[in-house]
Amino acid sequence: MGKHKEKKSKKDSSVPDNEEESAVDTPGSSQEDKSGPEEEKHEARLLRLQADFENFRKRISRERDEWYQNANEELIIALLPVLDHFEMGLHTAEKHRVDQSVIDGFRMVYSQLEQTLSTFRLEPIDADGKDFDPHQHEAITYVPSEEHPVDTVIAQTRRGYKLGEKLIRPAQVVVSSGSSEKDSAEEHEKSNVNDVETDD
Repeated sequence: MGKHKEKKSKKDSSVPDNEEESAVDTPGSSQEDKSGPEEEKHEARLLRLQADFENFRKRISRERDEWYQNANEELIIALLPVLDHFEMGLHTAEKHRVDQSVIDGFRMVYSQLEQTLSTFRLEPIDADGKDFDPHQHEAITYVPSEEHPVDTVIAQTRRGYKLGEKLIRPAQVVVSSGSSEKDSAEEHEKSNVNDVETDD
């Protein structure tokens, strides 16, 4: 009788063990189910951080390039009068027939300065004989000309310059207003047309 009760108690004690095992297994399975969405959240957050860092890197690089270009622009604009004086000095030396070695020395220094500035994308604007372009030229006066058509640059009084695609100084030019005789003939013809229309 005692043995029967002992066996029964052992059998009863084994039941809770199975229930505990099943209770332990259930939470474990739910954690595995949640690990998928959590990993996706971390991955999405990592991708956002990478995108933000890439945008930050591009912005810093762009701002650095803009600062570098602005710094170069200020320096180059300050050097443009030096180029002007070199050019005027060469013309004056040639006009007064200064010793050729002096002229060659001036020309060599002037050429080296131009080449150095060209490495920073400085480009001269040569307007002589070109059509007048208000986007690149600054007309200081208009004069009649029998040889040059209307709106043609007759002379360039100061060279213009571009820094890359940006105009940093327009060329100062003298522009042809055309033949005075031709202009008067056109005005006379227009007045005749107006007279005919008035008579009608």
